[in-house]
Amino acid sequence: MTRPVVGLLMVFLPLSFFTIGGGQAVIAEVQRQVVTVHHWMSKTEFANLFAISRMAPGPGSLYITLVGWYVAGVAGAIAATIGIFVPTIALTYVISGFWKPHAKADWQRALETGLKPVAAGMVLASVFVLFMNLNGGSWARAIAVASTGLLSLTRINPLIVLGSGALLFLLLHHFQLATA
Repeated sequence: MTRPVVGLLMVFLPLSFFTIGGGQAVIAEVQRQVVTVHHWMSKTEFANLFAISRMAPGPGSLYITLVGWYVAGVAGAIAATIGIFVPTIALTYVISGFWKPHAKADWQRALETGLKPVAAGMVLASVFVLFMNLNGGSWARAIAVASTGLLSLTRINPLIVLGSGALLFLLLHHFQLATA
């Protein structure tokens, strides 16, 4: 049990520094680490844990706690959570001491401007990984694209989209139209 706990810490401590744009920014790398590098779970299991984490209230990085729990139980959940949050909290604390006094400095604006497209690219890479690992074949991808369009172009309540997608897949499953 100790080995996976230490492994989780070694995966998430450095990843913490790359969560520019939030925990969603490192989904692609987390998936690579836990599926391809360490073989702690399958792509499907990772996608399922991510989906479960999105259903629960709380921070966007909750999926990391679930990954830790899946790999090594409560100790793994604690290790993964500490690994992803503590370095970032410490770095934020240190940086905040000199960030505000230099507000609007050229170097600060350049840094912020440069980090925005990197964060967006990291989030898009994560979306791609999740999209490619969807269960349900073309129906699942169509629902994902439709959900993205609805949420991007309208003011529809996300709970309506979530419920509609779940209901549609229940119907598809009932009529055996969804593929696994």
